[in-house]
Amino acid sequence: MNAAGRVSARRLAQLLGRWRRHGSRQGAVDLAAGIRLLVLDGRLPAGTALPPERELATAVDVSRTMVAAALERLRADGLVVSRRGAGSWVAVPDGPVTDHGLTDGDPHVIDFARAVPSAIPGIEAAAAAALPRLVAELGGHGYYEQGHPDLRERLARRYTERGLPTGPDEILVTNGAHHGLAMALRLLVGPGDRVLIEQPTYPNAIEAVRAAHALPVPVAMTDEGWDLEGVEATLRQAAPRLAYLIIDFHNPTGHQLDVPGRERLAAALRRARTPVVVDETQLELDLRAEPVALPPLGAFAGDLVLAAGSAGKSHWGGLRIGWLRASAEVVNRLLAVRRGLDLGSPVLEQLLFAELLDADPADLVERRRELARRRDALADAVRHWCPDWTFRVPDGGLSLWCRLPEPSGTRIAAVAQNFGVRVVPGSFFAPAGGLERWLRLPYTLPVADLADAAHRLSLAAVSVAETRASITDNGLIPVT
Repeated sequence: MNAAGRVSARRLAQLLGRWRRHGSRQGAVDLAAGIRLLVLDGRLPAGTALPPERELATAVDVSRTMVAAALERLRADGLVVSRRGAGSWVAVPDGPVTDHGLTDGDPHVIDFARAVPSAIPGIEAAAAAALPRLVAELGGHGYYEQGHPDLRERLARRYTERGLPTGPDEILVTNGAHHGLAMALRLLVGPGDRVLIEQPTYPNAIEAVRAAHALPVPVAMTDEGWDLEGVEATLRQAAPRLAYLIIDFHNPTGHQLDVPGRERLAAALRRARTPVVVDETQLELDLRAEPVALPPLGAFAGDLVLAAGSAGKSHWGGLRIGWLRASAEVVNRLLAVRRGLDLGSPVLEQLLFAELLDADPADLVERRRELARRRDALADAVRHWCPDWTFRVPDGGLSLWCRLPEPSGTRIAAVAQNFGVRVVPGSFFAPAGGLERWLRLPYTLPVADLADAAHRLSLAAVSVAETRASITDNGLIPVT
């Protein structure tokens, strides 16, 4: 009933801010509208227990009758559920939030659903350098359940250089970071267990939690980043068995958790003894003129942290090589889990990625420079074509997280298909929908395509505003 925790009356009053619009005569309408907006924006995730009517009335300085009338409106809309003796809590928002999409490969469609760049320039040279090493491997069996020793050595060295001493026995090579998350869930989580996540978060991580028959417990992000007070409260109240967090250029918001935030988060995890999978797939995509190297969370939280990395966003998704950095004891337990899934990652791709890690960093520097150029171009295009959309320009990552003037993200995403754009609505980034005021716009395509996509999205938004178009398609958008 209440997997998302409880919001206090004081905190809800802070979130509501200046909620009155029409004076005292329509106070219940305005209060209901304010709470409704928090639900649709994802600030109050589904399952959040609301404070008692009397406490909320005191916090927002209104009568209890007005609070009861506002909650009644929200119950009629299906946004709040109440039960005598149990209180009230946020329900799944009403309205269609089904998947939708177009067929891959349509040359007339601009694909904004995949936030993944094309291959880094050094791939061909690394492949050529890896081939002679592959020949030396052909006389063996080719199975490296933990990963090729050379690649594990290089990955361990990188963590040591970042301030987290690591040996090769603390590295497990995987078939992408998502594969690593799936193994961690299989090891650490059982059916019905709770997994703390951010809201919004990476949609495929939500699906991985559900595939493990676990319950995602969201903590809403704020405009400034992480609500660490909310994380601490959820760790205390929901007692999750695992957390999944993206603290370096968060997908989709682009936020990065600073050092004091990492220290506070680590302390909360240690108090709760909650292990955490930290998604580091966008770590290398620091787009500042002078990248800032922050210590990994494992430097603060020790063996509670399983760091999941990948070559997909930094080098090329087609490599399908990732890794988990964890204690040697956890790695050994993960190996036992892995034997029920697969028997190791492809040798050629591991050798190729090892070459990339040893290569001149100029190609990765150029990748960052080009992504920064595309980010700025997309930001300019959105400001021009969609001037009432707002966003912060992130320091890194692969996307703009755009706030819309109305809760119309899913309708715009559906109608955008008619204008040749496939885009992911904010509702995909929450386990129970909501976030209807948001769209994720990646800047991984060429500049000309980014400008064209912004123009097409503006036409879709105008069409939605004029017709209040509803969703009629039930296809599937693959999100990356």
